[in-house]
Amino acid sequence: MNDTTVTLVGNVATAVEYRDTVAGGVARFRFAVTARRWDRERGLWSDGNTSFYTVSAWRSLGANLAASVSVGEPLVVHGRLKVREEEYEGRRKTFVDVDAVAVGHDLNRGTAAFRRAPRVERAGPEPGPEQDPWTVAEEEGTAVTPQLVTAP
Repeated sequence: MNDTTVTLVGNVATAVEYRDTVAGGVARFRFAVTARRWDRERGLWSDGNTSFYTVSAWRSLGANLAASVSVGEPLVVHGRLKVREEEYEGRRKTFVDVDAVAVGHDLNRGTAAFRRAPRVERAGPEPGPEQDPWTVAEEEGTAVTPQLVTAP
């Protein structure tokens, strides 16, 4: 399969929402990426346009995201890019989503303390790449509040 993979560096724009589904837990949040350029004439960095992405993460990555990430924190997100068009409020809109494979705090802008999470085995079907994880969670009606679990 020819997936388009991207690596984005930016900030968490909304709270991480977590839902438990038959296929495993899924976390979703909006991610803001602002281009920065060096202005030689002024000798300063200047911000460009901000792009927003909806990031989804499944199973243990989703649970760990929900327990570890807050609004405004700098992250590096790596995953599969998905672009979709939908009718929204009577207008055709384009949405850009990232199905995360790996996520971490951007250590250029702060420090982090890693804690290994206990491994939890889950049975269930693997969601397909065309499946919208949030729609699956909403159809099942299984919203849960994430809890931080620390390993011994």
